[in-house]
Order: sequence, then structure tokens, then C-alpha cells
Amino acid sequence: MTPLLSVENLKVSFPTRTGLVEAVRGVTFTLGRERLGIVGESGSGKSQTGRAIMGLTPPQAVISAGHLRFGETDLLALSPRERRKLRGKRLAMILQDPKYSLNPVMTIGRQIVETLLTHERLSGREARARALAMLEAVKIRDPERVFGLYPHEVSGGMGQRVMIAMMLVCGPELLIADEPTSALDVTVQLEVLDILDGLVRERGMGLIFISHDLRLVSSFCDRVLVMYAGRVVEELAAANLAEARHPYTQGLLHCLPSLESDRHPLPVLMRRKEWSL
Repeated sequence: MTPLLSVENLKVSFPTRTGLVEAVRGVTFTLGRERLGIVGESGSGKSQTGRAIMGLTPPQAVISAGHLRFGETDLLALSPRERRKLRGKRLAMILQDPKYSLNPVMTIGRQIVETLLTHERLSGREARARALAMLEAVKIRDPERVFGLYPHEVSGGMGQRVMIAMMLVCGPELLIADEPTSALDVTVQLEVLDILDGLVRERGMGLIFISHDLRLVSSFCDRVLVMYAGRVVEELAAANLAEARHPYTQGLLHCLPSLESDRHPLPVLMRRKEWSL
């Protein structure tokens, strides 16, 4: 069976005055209709991997890959116009903070309707009905009221639900969630994850979940990729994350707070030069 997404030797570099900076260096993985977690420190290349898949990398970036396929579609061979048609309809990405992702001068309803009308032929009434139904699906109470609000009039948790609704309203086959819960408190995090889990199960989507939170990923995802300095250093089942063998993954786990032991001095994450070669 053809995987939903196939990535082989993906590289992303950015030109600077001192030469190319390699943000992603030879990442390879496949994704089925499952939940794949990508973890690592800030700067490890997690978000740039997701953006390269979506075609959201800045124009000056240099991208190469053995292949980058969504089903049978070669993503690197598509024109910018073809990428735009695909993005939002079959591929979608939830960005980290709704404060910076939602348009502050457009109402929430108008933004969701705009997404629908970009990709589907619908009347204004049909698009409005679909948008309201999607707001209800992400457990927003009183969707009619929220439909007419501006982004600054909703809380962070509700803003993130709006982002999820906007990204899922066209029924994508693949969803990339880049730190979708990092700006939320623990209670709202669980609610957002419950929404994502239910929608992924119901729709049979593939999900790439990018996060710093190893505990969250181990309980929510099926598989985990651990990235360091632009490379994947370990891949394992999420349920077996505590049994990781790579020293970097073990170091990340050891840095998690624990109530069961006295941890003084606090552990320091080790980094070895050979891991980045």
C-alpha cells in the first residue's frame, strides 16, 4: 500500500553571509493514516520539516530530497499555484500560536468561509453552514456568536480551536500540528488533544504532531521521531519512548521533572559532536 506521505533525504538550507545554514539534513520517514510525533529541542529542524512538506518555506531556502511524495504526487515537482490548490484542501497545518496565525482584521467566520470558498464551489449560505458545523465539531459553544467575533475577542484556547476548525473544514487527508498546545494551560491542552484525536479517528487522517513535550507525545502518538541538529537520531513506538536507546533521547527524558525522586543537581542535557555529523 502506498504511504500517505513519503519523505526521503529531505534537506532544507538557508543562505547567509557566512554560507549555507543547514536546518534539515537528510530526514527520511513515511506516514500512514496514523499519528506521528516529532520531538526535539528548539532549532532541531522539526518545524522546518513540516513547512517544507507544506511548501511554506521562505523563497530563499534551498530544498532538496530523494523524493517528497504525498500519495502519488511529487510535491517538489508542483508549481507554486498547484501547491496552493493542494494546501488547505488535502494538506493542512495548524501553526503554533493563533495570535499570529489568524488575521486580526477579519472575523473568525469570514476566515473559515474564505478557506472553504478558495477550494470548493459553494454558495455563501452553504459555506456559512459548513463553517458553523465545523466550529461546533471542535466543541465551541455558541458557534453563531463566535462566528462573528474577531480573533482578539477569544481566548487562546478558543483561538486554537478556531485554527483547528479552519484547517479541517475542507477535510484534508494529512494534518501537520506544529506545537498546537504550547500556548495553552494543561486543562485546555487536554481538550484540544481530545478534539484532534476524535477528528483523526473519525476522518482517518494522517497526523504529524510536532512538540517539545515528550510525555504528551508518548501518550498521544503512535510513533515518534527524535530530531537533533536537523537529523532524525531515533525512531520508535510512542509507547516505548521510555525505553529509548539513543543518549540524546535518554537525556531529554531525564530532563523531565519527577515527583518520585530528589533531583539535585538538575540533569543537564549532553550533546556530542558526532550526533550532528
